[in-house]
Amino acid sequence: MKISWNKRTAYLLATVLIFLLELFIALFVRDNFIRPYVGDMLVVVLVYTCVRVLFPEKPRLLPLYVFLFAAGVEALQGMRIVELLGLQDNRFFSVLIGTTFDWKDIVCYGVGCVLLGVWEVWLRRKAD
Repeated sequence: MKISWNKRTAYLLATVLIFLLELFIALFVRDNFIRPYVGDMLVVVLVYTCVRVLFPEKPRLLPLYVFLFAAGVEALQGMRIVELLGLQDNRFFSVLIGTTFDWKDIVCYGVGCVLLGVWEVWLRRKAD
């Protein structure tokens, strides 16, 4: 199985661009839609592109796995994992892991992963 460095490069570039967009949203956007909803949809896309850098040849069911990972992190937030680990005073980990459980976040992760699934189907059909 030959791995294409072009795919890795494309996914790495996408990962960096989405990360920068997420950073911009986190630092400068103060609204009631982009930051809470689009930001959560983009975070699953960020995780997806990051995984695709490591595994560029379409891991089966990757959008589902990304959703389960994101929902798991959200569940850990509901269990107050940041406090349990004693990281509540560390702003980096509090922001990275999150501190508040919200069902709307899980819905946003689901929407983002459905869009990723549609993207994969479109790519597959285009390749055929």
